[in-house]
Amino acid sequence: MKKDTSYSLLYKIKRFKRDINQWSIATLAIVFIIAFPVITIFLKLFSGPGETWDHIVATLLPEYTKTSIALIIGCSVFTLIFGVSTAWIVSRYDFPGRKMLEWLLILPLAIPSYITAYAYVGVFDYGGTLELLLESVNITLPKIDIMNTYGLIFVLSFSLYPYVYVSARAVFLHQAGNLIEASKLLGAGELKTFFKVVFPLARPAIIGGLILVLMEVLNDYGAAKYYGVSTFTVGIFRSWFSLEEPDTAVYLSAILIVIIFGLIVLERFQRRKKKYHNASKSNRPLCRKNSKGVQKIGLICWVGIPVFIGFLIPVAQLLYWAVLTYTDVFSVAFFYTALQSLGIAILSAVITVIIALKLIYFTRWNKIKQINLVAKMSTLGYAIPGAVIAVGVMIPTLFIDKWLYRVLREAFSWEVGLLINGTIIGLIYAYAVRFLAVAYSPIEGSVSKVGEGISESSMMLGAGRWRTFFSIDIPLIKKGMWSAVLLVFVDIMKELPLTLILKPYGVTTLAVKAYEYASDEMIAEAALPSLCVILTGILPVIFLNRLITK
Repeated sequence: MKKDTSYSLLYKIKRFKRDINQWSIATLAIVFIIAFPVITIFLKLFSGPGETWDHIVATLLPEYTKTSIALIIGCSVFTLIFGVSTAWIVSRYDFPGRKMLEWLLILPLAIPSYITAYAYVGVFDYGGTLELLLESVNITLPKIDIMNTYGLIFVLSFSLYPYVYVSARAVFLHQAGNLIEASKLLGAGELKTFFKVVFPLARPAIIGGLILVLMEVLNDYGAAKYYGVSTFTVGIFRSWFSLEEPDTAVYLSAILIVIIFGLIVLERFQRRKKKYHNASKSNRPLCRKNSKGVQKIGLICWVGIPVFIGFLIPVAQLLYWAVLTYTDVFSVAFFYTALQSLGIAILSAVITVIIALKLIYFTRWNKIKQINLVAKMSTLGYAIPGAVIAVGVMIPTLFIDKWLYRVLREAFSWEVGLLINGTIIGLIYAYAVRFLAVAYSPIEGSVSKVGEGISESSMMLGAGRWRTFFSIDIPLIKKGMWSAVLLVFVDIMKELPLTLILKPYGVTTLAVKAYEYASDEMIAEAALPSLCVILTGILPVIFLNRLITK
């Protein structure tokens, strides 16, 4: 028995040595570089926490945990209610304005949650928009205090519900009409059919969207900090900058990573080996029902609530502020900030897409099947909050810079400053780690649709891998590549915590500018940079709606 086991192990080693090639090595190298920040945080745990760790555990950690759980529960309830119900209504019923509402429901994704938070402070604050409107019609209501945990749940829910809406709608549009008809023939009503047939089949997609919501909730810094709510991300910033204890920030980052991966494991566990696809071969698409009278008005009003709260009110408030402060904010410096934001986002998006392309094609060109699983592990950075990625990038890059400084000084007598840490290079690297999954998914989808047959035919005719890649593959997957560039660009334009920690001195993005104005209690001045960020996000949202419809 031992002899057979030894022979089997020896055979596997020989096969591994035979199959490994330059593409396998290149893939592993990319995965290691991308995973380095997370590896750093894991290794840093063994050096022990900072001096204030015991104090944080005794006083602040319970508050971080309690607040995070409250945000997870509250946002889960609201995003599921509004995301699933609106997705089902626009997929199942026909009513006036349905086509317009289909894409309007996605638009809150174009507004970063911290910008929505700023806008609602202007709506509910003393002397705010709501108070002025009520006074104009002689109505007096008690002041609504939104700057607390409940207010944060409200803001995050109506900013992030489109993740659930998009996932649910994509499934409902392709839901089997024959199953719903069979349920109706068996005597089930509309509600019972939805909860017994439609919802269970769509559960994986809905839970997948919900997991994205919860990741964004735990990643949020701008809204939580401005509302005075202590979350893990706020605690990481406080430990790093206020307490000046990177080791404590690393420990809090590790806890947050555990929570995030716990959510991912929970989502996988709830599916287990259950099958959610329709096995029927006579599948018919879902037919919409015509609504009449009171039902029509009710459907329009219900679908309009999240659009009104999540998009129209914040944008209207920002436009009002922008008109008031335009002359004070818009300047040559502001124009330069906008150009910096666009330049950094475009460059970072292109580099991230190039890395994703290399990862996908190097994996295809190698002969070891397990490399594919390893390659996909490098896309887990999107599941990790930006503040955690920033901490994981800052520690190793600072070490590398110190090492380079010593080497260059001893070898060439060169006195150089920081080459990676605190520079554009370090910031772009962090963006690539964080948003590689955003670029990887659409490109992988395009590559899988094309298949390998055409590429193999090209190589059989004498073209090498690289010539085939540039002449055949790139033209065939260019739509997926443009989608990836667009989506990564928008995410980078909106990213705040990662940029705040890693941005070079003298470099400011529109997102950071809006945050700085709000932090300095110049909330109206934050409107113009906020509107610029929103405008860059609207086009990809419209593109996403067209993609779902097709």
